[in-house]
Parts: sequence; structure tokens; C-alpha cells
Amino acid sequence: MTEHDQGDVQVKTAQPKVAEPPKYSVFLHNDDYTTMEFVIEILTSDFSKPSDEATGIMLRVHHEGKAVAGIYSLDIAESKVQKVTEKARKAGFPLKLTMEPAR
Repeated sequence: MTEHDQGDVQVKTAQPKVAEPPKYSVFLHNDDYTTMEFVIEILTSDFSKPSDEATGIMLRVHHEGKAVAGIYSLDIAESKVQKVTEKARKAGFPLKLTMEPAR
């Protein structure tokens, strides 16, 4: 809120609150064919993760079945899922990506 001095009366005006757009988690899922090296490559190139963080995410996918690659607005999350899925298919891998509302 901001205050405006109008003589003896102070008037408070509310600043409009802009809601944050909802965020979505993009998940990578484990499979028996996609190589660990490919997963690290897409995490570094398509999700902009540093190499050590990419390795940690890849290991989480491998051991836990899935892991969050990133959290984005709806449009960006959809684009990441589509782009990386296409990249995996072109490389001959069945890598599965999904998205869901972030918690």
C-alpha cells in the first residue's frame, strides 16, 4: 500500500496484487534403455543443469524411478517435455518425460 497525504487526511491505495502463474514440475522417468550419459546430456543442455547436479538428478531417476528435471511455467514445461521427448526419439531412446503441478 502507498500513502498519499491530502491535507489532514491520509489516503491509502492498494497496489494490485499480481498472482504468480502456476508452476509445473517436469519429471524424467527411468527405463532400461536410455543411457545415463544421454540423461546427463539433456539435463545439462536442455535443462541448464551444472554437470554435478545433472549427475545427481540422473542417479535419482535411476534409483527412485523418476526425478524432477526442473520447475517452469506451463508453456515452458510443455515445450521442454515435447523438445526433449523428440530429441530422445531421434537418438533412439524411449525416455519418458511428464509434468504435473509443482507442490
